Amino acid sequence: MLLFVDNLTNVDFSFLDASRGLLGETWLANIRLHGDLDDQSMVCDFGTVKKIVRNWLDTELDHRLAVPARAPNIDIKTNGDQLDITWTLNDGSHIHTRCPRQAIALVDAEVLTPNSIAHWCEQQLKSAFTDDIKKLELSFSIEQIDGAFYHYSHGLKKHDGNCQRIAHGHRSRIDIWADGEKSARLEAQWAERWRDIYIGSREDISAEPSINGTDYIDFAYTSEQGAFTLQLPKRCCYIIDTDTTVECLAEHIATRTTAENPSLELRVRAFEGINKGAESYRLNAYGDT
Repeated sequence: MLLFVDNLTNVDFSFLDASRGLLGETWLANIRLHGDLDDQSMVCDFGTVKKIVRNWLDTELDHRLAVPARAPNIDIKTNGDQLDITWTLNDGSHIHTRCPRQAIALVDAEVLTPNSIAHWCEQQLKSAFTDDIKKLELSFSIEQIDGAFYHYSHGLKKHDGNCQRIAHGHRSRIDIWADGEKSARLEAQWAERWRDIYIGSREDISAEPSINGTDYIDFAYTSEQGAFTLQLPKRCCYIIDTDTTVECLAEHIATRTTAENPSLELRVRAFEGINKGAESYRLNAYGDT
């Protein structure tokens, strides 16, 4: 007998890709359990399944940076509770981070894909269920977005939860109305502008070195969970003058879009993952709501 729960929960995280760099993602988790019926005529109670899988994903993957621990182009050093990670990209540039161990998901794989991360999750989750479960399968799917979207990573040092981790991210849609009409042009513009991007706060920049001909930006801050640093190629970064909460991102999009299109009345709906986000409005270049 098979028990399934589709779209059980979603995870917002970032992972390392050899060509795209630091990639923010939002995936929906689906679970399938194979087993015989118990004395309640169930394979497993739905409430139990949801609690176990959600809690594990929330703890071990959500709002973390996933790294492929067996990749040939990664160097991982441990210093107490801190991990020091250097990731070399295909073009020879690199990404470097130093952060608390709890901010990283060390995935036993050479390359990170929905399948390889799902397989790693399955191996960890097996022990959470009784022996009556003969087989556990986990898969990831993505939200169907008909219009524009972007992948971004960020860190929120002031957050009192896991959003303070310096490299977690989202796959997010963007909706923009110009003079009351949906604007595919403006949405596509922002989707391209923030494609595979790290959105950083200017006050978190600690240095801007040039290494072997590549310009980098160093970010650093200390929050409740510990000290975080991140070094990225400058081409992968977009800097704003505020925090990078979704409220600030919606406001930034509206402000910059108005500056570039001063005659338009704008409504911006910026998402942070699935079904959550913030809105900002501009009447024109001379006033806002």
